[in-house]
Amino acid sequence: MKTILSYSAELLVLSFLSITFLMSFYDKVSDWKGQVFFLEDYFSKTFVPPFIPGILVFIIILEALATAFCSFGIYQIIAYQETLYALLGCIVSCVILLIFLFGQRIAKNFDGARNITIYFILAVFGVYLLQ
Repeated sequence: MKTILSYSAELLVLSFLSITFLMSFYDKVSDWKGQVFFLEDYFSKTFVPPFIPGILVFIIILEALATAFCSFGIYQIIAYQETLYALLGCIVSCVILLIFLFGQRIAKNFDGARNITIYFILAVFGVYLLQ
């Protein structure tokens, strides 16, 4: 119990990122065709549509890694008071969010980019806490 209290901020950040990327991963995998269709339409006025399937596979892999690292990080903190996996989870989360930010900027969706910034701040805060 003392460990949970000592690492409460870190555990809360990791829990948030785990849930966020697990659900995002699940949505993409469970509705592949819908995601590809949506993204091709969303980026229709850019150079991106031919690359969507490859980018989506890359994002799915990163989201799986972020979820796994954050989840293992929670376990590692509670069981061993170690933070390596937690730190890796937060870093991979930051990379994903930067990719999402780049996509929003390409699509000229500045409100969407602003919304991603909120998630990014939390993920960077997680990196800060875990270093």
